[in-house]
Amino acid sequence: MNIGFIGLGAMGRPMASRIAVAGHQPLVFDVDPTAAQRLATEAAVRVATRREDFSDTDFVVTMLPTSAIVREALTGSSGVAPVLRKGTLVIDMSSSEPEDTRRLGAELGKLGIALVDAPVSGGVPRAITGQLTIMMGGDPAQIQRAKPVLELMGNRLFEVGALGAGHAMKALNNYVSAAAFEATSEALLIGQRFGIDPTQMVDILNVSTGRNFHSELSMKDHVIGGRFSAGFLLALAAKDVRIAAGLATAMKIDAPMLKLSAAQMSAASEQLGPKADVTEAIKAWDILPKA
Repeated sequence: MNIGFIGLGAMGRPMASRIAVAGHQPLVFDVDPTAAQRLATEAAVRVATRREDFSDTDFVVTMLPTSAIVREALTGSSGVAPVLRKGTLVIDMSSSEPEDTRRLGAELGKLGIALVDAPVSGGVPRAITGQLTIMMGGDPAQIQRAKPVLELMGNRLFEVGALGAGHAMKALNNYVSAAAFEATSEALLIGQRFGIDPTQMVDILNVSTGRNFHSELSMKDHVIGGRFSAGFLLALAAKDVRIAAGLATAMKIDAPMLKLSAAQMSAASEQLGPKADVTEAIKAWDILPKA
């Protein structure tokens, strides 16, 4: 398959590598040219130096931080959409805003270009192993076209609805994840102040009804242990929860817990800065001592 790949950040780089490992030699691009060159020393990829290089691709995958950056990469002043052939399928695997995805799909459709949204869950470890969970939205026929590409990067693929539904599902998943982290963090801080050992608290949570992703995988190493390197930026987590909050408003759903979660994550991100790991959010509320 002739695949273009735009965005070689923490997630995009291993995802593009999985395509290369499968023998498809993707055409890769990043705004940081050194990122593409570094990947080329590690994997069988072709490096794009101008947008015209994408003119013969059948698929273009985007893995970028925001909807606005996805739009710029495709339809901006130096975007690739004008040089793509009719019938090309764009697969946006970013965490984008669902309503903007639908607008972008309509714009690309006028150029004869199809769009499927296929955001992921699983983080960098599963991106490296090709075991991502992928949530797909779009026309069913286009989703079927996208699957052979997506199966190179993920092993749990879900068709969740029309265009934008994948991005909606991703935002809602990340809201639930963020709420679980917030609740677990607050419980540890309260328990510690009362005199309960936080490591013991995590052990108890993990064999009780409070068990969740963060109690199992984040708290001991990254929070109590002080590593704070789960591999997902707090700023991106906060953005995803805000997307979910915006979706609730658009759907006319009063979601007070979601609103509070969005406010908490956004405030922590603003306090700690753009490079903070998501597990560092607890620092905005208090801080547990290192083990």
